Amino acid sequence: MAKEQDGSPKLRHPEFQRMRVTLTIGVIGLCVTSYILGAWQGTSNSIKPSFISTKTRCHDLARSSGARLDFQAHHRVTFNESSLGVEKFPPCQLKYSEYTPCQDPRRARKFPKKMMQYRERHCPKKEDLLRCLIPAPPGYKNPFEWPKSRDYAWYNNIPHRELSIEKAVQNWIQVEGDLLRFPGGGTMFPHGADAYIDDINALILLNDGNIRTALDTGCGVASWGAYLMKRNIITMSFAPRDSHEAQVQFALERGVPAMIGVMGSERIPYPARAFDMAHCSRCLIPWNKLDGIYVIEVDRVLRPGGYWILSGPPIHWKRHFKGWERTEEDLKQEQDEIEDLAKRLCWKKVVEKGDLAIWQKPINHIECVDSRKVYDAPQICKGNDVDSAWYKKMETCISPLPYVKTEDEVAGGALEQWPIRASAVPPRITRGSVPGLTPEKFQEDSKLWSERVDHYKKLIPPLGKRRYRNVMDMNAGMGGFAAALIKYPLWVMNVVPSGSPHDTLGVIYERGFIGTYQDWCEAFSTYPRTYDLIHADNIFSGYQDRCDITYILLEMDRILRPEGTVIIRDTVEVLGKVQAITEGMRWKSQIMDHESGPFNPEKILVAVKTYWTGKPTQKQ
Repeated sequence: MAKEQDGSPKLRHPEFQRMRVTLTIGVIGLCVTSYILGAWQGTSNSIKPSFISTKTRCHDLARSSGARLDFQAHHRVTFNESSLGVEKFPPCQLKYSEYTPCQDPRRARKFPKKMMQYRERHCPKKEDLLRCLIPAPPGYKNPFEWPKSRDYAWYNNIPHRELSIEKAVQNWIQVEGDLLRFPGGGTMFPHGADAYIDDINALILLNDGNIRTALDTGCGVASWGAYLMKRNIITMSFAPRDSHEAQVQFALERGVPAMIGVMGSERIPYPARAFDMAHCSRCLIPWNKLDGIYVIEVDRVLRPGGYWILSGPPIHWKRHFKGWERTEEDLKQEQDEIEDLAKRLCWKKVVEKGDLAIWQKPINHIECVDSRKVYDAPQICKGNDVDSAWYKKMETCISPLPYVKTEDEVAGGALEQWPIRASAVPPRITRGSVPGLTPEKFQEDSKLWSERVDHYKKLIPPLGKRRYRNVMDMNAGMGGFAAALIKYPLWVMNVVPSGSPHDTLGVIYERGFIGTYQDWCEAFSTYPRTYDLIHADNIFSGYQDRCDITYILLEMDRILRPEGTVIIRDTVEVLGKVQAITEGMRWKSQIMDHESGPFNPEKILVAVKTYWTGKPTQKQ
């Protein structure tokens, strides 16, 4: 039959040849159409809302539980495990469950106590890095959702009773069965942070949107920052890892921003003109010593017109001197020295009432420059590296404010009130202070991240709910990711890698967000299991030639809570390497398409850290 058709004269006729060509073109067209439809369908499937779901189990108080992955990706990058030799990372010993690599108390003993140097960052050498997974303590449970987490935590998550005994009178923490309760007390506000904040609000207005970012030095369990949140004020709280066990860990378990940190010999890792308000409540910092270096550092990070609030020694010393076990003469001298230092910094004493004293930084340095003829010290610093704050020594000179022409002009530019501040073009961009960034690029970046977060919500439906509270952006840029999440009950630790081509951390603070500098070849200044969601935009492309990215991933695992989520954006080649490493880390992951479709070489890896804990029988 085939032979008869091959010899048929009909197939040689021009009309049939034209039909044959038409048929061939039609088939090719159908093939192309089918491929495009298939690609579109694959992309649609890759963002099914069922990607991550959460379950709820019954306890005395509500608790969110196991995350489940349901990936349907168009593009999936896989590797042959045997050819790559995928490393399976074992659990570390249980004694490392609260390991803080750069604030290890054993390593700290090797450094001088002068200026608290032993409590600063001292990271392990390469040969001392742990190549294992930090275990959660036995009985670990997912933290309560905000706002319940502000007042409650599971005892097994942070099994420490020291503060409940040592600070019992001050109402920091109370142990109630398998729960920890935080009544909101503090050393100088035993009746509660809310009442204490009301006292501050009676002296300076906190509710009009002019004060958005705050700094709490020596924060305790960060109750001051916790209760400021309902007034739309976000606080960067820090305290050292010291004899008061796990202060910062308690804060983050509550869903309150905090870092391990100390005012020692180095600048605190924040840019100049970052905070609207700084606070010390009996934080035990010797403000009047060392030529006033610590007050000068607070001056560096306060924005023009910002406030410094001090309660505790030596304020109201006539009433408290017996309880503080110090002489009246000693306390009076300390206060006199602080008052004198504030004048030499050109600060204005706003008010002193009860246990509170408040000073205000000038809005520019016109008068301050002139006053240097009167005051020998401190002088205005000669250099302009005022934002440099990563392993940078403190100085005893005043960080210069940007130049202004008139006495009523705010140095560096006035900020909008919150929440307009979050979307307004920051003054550092409008004034060209960050090379390469323009108002147009800022607007484009804001639009881009709004679209990306909309895409993330399709990949991770809990993102728009209460599943995540503590969020970290490892490469925050201009803060677009945080701005796009502003309407959700979460906060973002915006990290700008040290040595970035653009130092944008000052821009982020001008938008009303918080963040820090960080070198991701080192560990972050936090306890294990303190973040619910970690976002990493092109981190691994930037670091793969600087250090072993395996240790960056192990650090992410250390600070991520069990059942926490990671979003990593990068090229498909880099994500392939990353995914191969995470296969040995007890993560469940999937490489997904870029929001623009399957043909973009940049992809998105979404992963969930599985739930597991250390075993009680492990040797301590």
